[in-house]
Amino acid sequence: MNEPLSTSAHSPAVGMVIIGGGLAAATAAETLRKEGYAGTVTIIAEESETPYQRPPLSKGFLAGKEGEDALLPLPASWYAENNVTLMTGTAATALDPQAHTVTLDDGTTLPYAKALIATGAAPRHIPLPGVELKGVYTFRTKADSVALKSEFTGGGKNVVMIGSGWIGMEIAATATELGNHVTLLGLEEVPLSAAIGTELGTVFTNRHKEAGVKFVLPASATEIQGSNGVVTHVLTTTGVRLPADIVIVAVGVIPNIALAREAGLTINNGIEVTAGLQTSAPDVFAAGDVANAMHPVTGSFARSEHWANAIAAGKVAARSMLGQDAMLDDIPYFYTDQFDLGMEYSGFGALTKDAELVIRGSLEKREFIAFWVLDGRVVAGMNVNMWDVQDTIKELISSQRNIDTLKLADPQTPLEAI
Repeated sequence: MNEPLSTSAHSPAVGMVIIGGGLAAATAAETLRKEGYAGTVTIIAEESETPYQRPPLSKGFLAGKEGEDALLPLPASWYAENNVTLMTGTAATALDPQAHTVTLDDGTTLPYAKALIATGAAPRHIPLPGVELKGVYTFRTKADSVALKSEFTGGGKNVVMIGSGWIGMEIAATATELGNHVTLLGLEEVPLSAAIGTELGTVFTNRHKEAGVKFVLPASATEIQGSNGVVTHVLTTTGVRLPADIVIVAVGVIPNIALAREAGLTINNGIEVTAGLQTSAPDVFAAGDVANAMHPVTGSFARSEHWANAIAAGKVAARSMLGQDAMLDDIPYFYTDQFDLGMEYSGFGALTKDAELVIRGSLEKREFIAFWVLDGRVVAGMNVNMWDVQDTIKELISSQRNIDTLKLADPQTPLEAI
């Protein structure tokens, strides 16, 4: 059992302070209690929401297929029941690693024994004329999803999506399924090609086209136009003027590093941390979207913005805060749902650029597994509408063994036998 640290009679209890209100923060708090830590745990969440996870925001929750419970990694009652202080609607404005304190937006100063920064990321903004018009959205928070759900319900709206990544494609699919008319702009000639290549990106793009999604590629917006303060059109870099009742800008995110930078922590595409998620400051850790962690398998830093990483990192951070020997060595994983296409992906995207693409199954039927093989080893794998294979894919990656690509492509050869 990890005992609480002692405090003076006149000072707040010195324990664990978690800055952030997302999945990594909730998972870290839960892990601290599961590991037997009995000291104080305080979560500082800038949003006025119980800590929530983001994947349903652009999928089931946005589509109205899932309720608010699907957003909560822990029931709202869990925090009080487990003696975790949850401070919602509160921002941390300063972190002092020397004094071991966190300053809040009301001027309160909290001491800490160990601190975890899990501040996530914020939508990247494009400085376009007209972004302030009513009907123009970025997409990141529960409030964003709630607002768009209201807009999409009933259908019939002209929706212009700026951004052809995973979030943009997911929202485009959901908006279309709800009866809206979607046009998608992206800088790639084929959406998702930067992540999974042209051949596989085409599989998703064709499914969108079949559903009625229109594409203007490669293109972005030069101006968002409106009347009486409300959006009416989007002018593209190709000179096309698109009618728009709703415009969504989904062009990636930027890690929220301001607090860490001002505290003097090492910044490198996020907060640079060890495999144990230790920052450059003693007793300060970072996890989730904001952390750029050394991965023991690749020997390089990687910052992941996905759901599975937030869970794994929250667990590792908590154990490291307790002095345990913990490392973030999970194989990165994410998933997407677009129309009737379900996909899971595991692996190291940075290693796929020069890798050989091996397909098992049928791209035409949209039932396949794609493997990326580099120097004879599987570095990533993606299953589309084929299930219960992720454990085997992850094992192929983590083993780093040389494989026979002919067997890998052969559906008659069990994956476990390769």
